[in-house]
Amino acid sequence: MSGGITRFDYVSERASIPNGSRETAERRARLVDAGVAEFAQWLRDQVAHGLASAERAPRSLWDEASRRLVDAQARALADRVRPLAAVPRRGERWPSRLLEEYGLLHLLVRAYQRQDSLPPGLRATVRTRVGFTVSREEVLASPHVRDTWYVSGVHESEQDGLLTRRTWLRGLTTGRPALLLAFSVPSHPLDPPDLLPGTAVDASLAFHPDAPPLRAAVALRHAPPEPADPPGTTVMDLLREYAAALSHDPWLDRWPADLSSVRLARSDGLHLVDPSGDALPLDTHDPWRLLSFSGGTPLTVSGEWTPSGLHPLSAWHPTEGLVTFP
Repeated sequence: MSGGITRFDYVSERASIPNGSRETAERRARLVDAGVAEFAQWLRDQVAHGLASAERAPRSLWDEASRRLVDAQARALADRVRPLAAVPRRGERWPSRLLEEYGLLHLLVRAYQRQDSLPPGLRATVRTRVGFTVSREEVLASPHVRDTWYVSGVHESEQDGLLTRRTWLRGLTTGRPALLLAFSVPSHPLDPPDLLPGTAVDASLAFHPDAPPLRAAVALRHAPPEPADPPGTTVMDLLREYAAALSHDPWLDRWPADLSSVRLARSDGLHLVDPSGDALPLDTHDPWRLLSFSGGTPLTVSGEWTPSGLHPLSAWHPTEGLVTFP
């Protein structure tokens, strides 16, 4: 997660860090270990007591579990727990959805407790999902990937007093996806984005050590951004790419999607359909702008593929150009 003001302090794990810093890191590690162990017992209790009572449980059940993880400096894990209060109050089949979320959290807890036996990439992913961060300097010291990176979408959100900007890139030569993250707080708003959808920039990126390597930082720009036509793929190619990513990081909740020559179709909701007839559901509260922009003709649509469907961030038409969505 690059730039801005982050929630977490960087804890170095290299042997070369000063003794004081090493002691701080070890103290925090013990604190996180204890918090994760306590949360593991909380998860076992929820399953042992059954899910029937969750529908009537106060939100404080999850808020308190989340708060204790924050106190244990496992903030990223805490951020996954707090939204669970809404699951029993939204839609049908909520018990299976809540149990699925508990299962993913249990998997993350077990992976963290066995992190020393994990491959380096998965270990880095697990630590990131719990709340440890890596310094920008360490990221920039990793090998760089140079490409012409197309900016497919930008999304800004606010949660618990933290402003987050996600900028999605796709390498026009490598086809590789990349995510730039910036953070701030309301008292220090994010600067206006300098990478805009519909442009491409010749740049070298450095990727975080997670698996799969998705989050990146811009190491060097070789030229200013210029307008460009978007890349695009098919529904099946997107799902194959996403499945491969999930095999490395089962806690992924979004993945960049760039679909070319898709049309809008209505069948139990609004879908994007590619020339092969494969379709993906759209996840948007306001489809009318996308519908009016398409005019029934094929588009290239970029967005975030999530368990709820594809949330569009931009769309490109050969004659109408580019339109963006919040």
